[in-house]
Amino acid sequence: MSHWINLQPYENPMYILVLVIALIPLIIGLFMGKRIHWYETLVSIVFLLFMFDGDKLSQGIALIGYIIIEMIIVLAYAHYRMKPNSPNKTWVFVLAVALSIVQLAIVKLTPLFADGKSSLFGFLGISYLTFRVVGTIMEIRDGSINAKNFDPKKFIHFVLFMPTISEGPIDRYRRWVKDYDQVPDREKYVGMIGKAVHYLMLGLFYNFILGYLFGTIMLPNVQHLAMLSRHNFLGISWGLVGVMYVYSMYLFFNFAGYSLFAVAISYLMGIETPMNFNKPFMAYNIKDFWNRWHMTLSFWFRDYIYMRLVFFLMKHKWIKSRVTIANLGYLTLFMIMAIWHGETWYYMVYGLFHACAMMINDAWIRWKRKHKGLLPSNKFTKAMSTFFAFNVVCFSFLIFSGFLNTLWFK
Repeated sequence: MSHWINLQPYENPMYILVLVIALIPLIIGLFMGKRIHWYETLVSIVFLLFMFDGDKLSQGIALIGYIIIEMIIVLAYAHYRMKPNSPNKTWVFVLAVALSIVQLAIVKLTPLFADGKSSLFGFLGISYLTFRVVGTIMEIRDGSINAKNFDPKKFIHFVLFMPTISEGPIDRYRRWVKDYDQVPDREKYVGMIGKAVHYLMLGLFYNFILGYLFGTIMLPNVQHLAMLSRHNFLGISWGLVGVMYVYSMYLFFNFAGYSLFAVAISYLMGIETPMNFNKPFMAYNIKDFWNRWHMTLSFWFRDYIYMRLVFFLMKHKWIKSRVTIANLGYLTLFMIMAIWHGETWYYMVYGLFHACAMMINDAWIRWKRKHKGLLPSNKFTKAMSTFFAFNVVCFSFLIFSGFLNTLWFK
C-alpha cells in the first residue's frame, strides 16, 4: 500500500485522480466563496510526505534542511531591507543570492566530482524551489516586494506549493500571494474549473498517449536504426534524422503534459499559475521560440540574469557596443542554463548553439531593418521562417538529448 501511495507527481492517472479527490473540500469551499487555508496546507503536507516517503526519505530530510536554510537567508535579507533608509548594498544582495544557491550548486556539481554519484543534499524539485527563492530575493532587493510586508508563512507555502514543486511552472512570489490572499468570485472560479478540466484532459492526451507513442514506442526504434549506421560520417543517417524529430516531439508532449497537470491542479486550488508552453513549434524565429517554450523558466532567466547583466554593463559603460552587450548576455544566459541542466559536453554545446542562434537572429533582424523592401513578407515567407525555426530547434534538441554522445563515443 505504501508503494502505491509513494507516487512521483503526475506519474500516472491514479496520482491525479487521488489528488483531485483530496482537493474536493477545497474546491467546494472556493465555489462557496471561502478559501480553506488549513485544509490546503494539510493536503500539501500529506502529498509531500507521500512524495518523499520510503526510499525517498533522504530526499525529504534534504528538503527540510533546505527550507530551514533558505528561510534564514531570505528572512535575514528582508530584515536588512526593512531598516530605515536601507543602504541596499550590492555585496549584501550578491551574498544572499550566492548563499541561496549553494545547495543547488553542490547538487549539480557533485556528479562531476564524484564519478556520477548523486549528492545527499539533492531532492526532487530543488531547481524550481531555488528559482522561486532567488526570484524573491531579487524582488526584495528591487523593492517590488515590500520587506515590511513579507510573510514567512506564505513564503514557505509559496516555495513548497505542491502542484508545481517537481517541474514547475515557476511562479513569482508577488503574483502567487495575490491569488492566495483572495478568493475568485464564483463565475471566475467556475471558469477556472472548466479550464482545469480541459488542461487535465489535454495533459493526459499529451503525456500518456502522445508522450508514450513518441517516447516509448517510436524513439527506441529510430535510435536502433541510427546505431546501425554509426559507421557513417558522424553517424549521419535517416535513422538519426528520425531520432531528432521523434525525441523533439517526445520532449514537448511529455514536458507540456506535466506542466498542464500542474496548472490544472493550481486552478482547482484557486491559483492561476502561469502557462509554460504556447505552441512553441509555431515560432517564426529562435527568439520567438524562447517566448513560447518553458516560458516561466525562459522569462526567469531573461528577467533575473540577462536583463540585469545588460543593465549592469550599460550602467558602468564597460562595453560601448549594445550589440556586444546583448551577445555577451546571450552567452552568459545560455551557458548558465546549460550548466543548470548538467556538466556534460552536449549540454554545453546546446547552450552555445542557442546563444549563437540568438546572435544570428538579431543580426538578421538588423540587416532586414537596414534593407527594407528587399525581401518580401507574406504568408509563404512566414511559413518558411516557421519551418526553418522548427528544424533549428529540433536539431538543438538532438544535441540536448545526449544521443550523439552514445552514437559517437559508446
